[in-house]
Amino acid sequence: MHWPLPDRIQTSAGRIAATRIGSGPPLVLAHGWPWSSYSWSRVVPRLSQRFTCHLYDMPGFGQSDKTGPRPMSLDTQGEVFAEMLDHWGLSEPAVIAHDFGGAVTLRAHILHGCRYSAWVLMNVVAMRPWGSGFFDHVGRHTDAFHGTPPHIHEAIVRAYINGALIRDLPSEDIEALVTPWLGAQGQSAFYAQFALADERFTAEVEPSFPALTPKPAILWGAEDPWIPLDRGRALAELIGAPLTELVGLGHLPQLEDPDRVASALLSDLKAH
Repeated sequence: MHWPLPDRIQTSAGRIAATRIGSGPPLVLAHGWPWSSYSWSRVVPRLSQRFTCHLYDMPGFGQSDKTGPRPMSLDTQGEVFAEMLDHWGLSEPAVIAHDFGGAVTLRAHILHGCRYSAWVLMNVVAMRPWGSGFFDHVGRHTDAFHGTPPHIHEAIVRAYINGALIRDLPSEDIEALVTPWLGAQGQSAFYAQFALADERFTAEVEPSFPALTPKPAILWGAEDPWIPLDRGRALAELIGAPLTELVGLGHLPQLEDPDRVASALLSDLKAH
């Protein structure tokens, strides 16, 4: 699937690739790691029938700059999310966040004053502990991985991405997820993200979760191999928010079963 992001927007962390699709009230979709805005490509056709969908590849990801004047860590990403809302002139959009997009939108809300009219968190990084054993291992040995031969690096990326899934994806989806991490720049950016991972970025905001306004709805691929369902239940309990379990789906529900997930997202957004 061709995934055009025609807009280029200068931010404090470099140039960002972005787009707007559809008509209606504003909706911003925040992707996670190691994904890009392409992860929303299968649900946007339905969401854009009711919303103007605002999407961008975060700094260091997808079609955006892989290198820039700032580390591409979660603190930077939260600030850039706030910059993007300001660029688009959005004072109170609806927001959907996945994976570390959860931490990004939480930081933007709690630390940078971003306001949301409605909010859905799906299989998010939001609470400690986070990261798999492999994630932790690479983070402690990034220098060794930076020198990995390209064909071995590609095999690692493919295995890592497939490890997030319960259902097989079409080959074009896999290629769209893998390709940004290939080549010298992509390889360097891929392992840099492991090195930048730091749980203090969620520790800073966790105490504010019970007071979130509005309360986000929480969706969770119940068979998520990376962030177990128990983590979603604990997050829902801490926030005091409803949790919907997506049975039979893994860490990328929006690509594994886009029709079911789009329906769930629209239902949660309508409830606000």
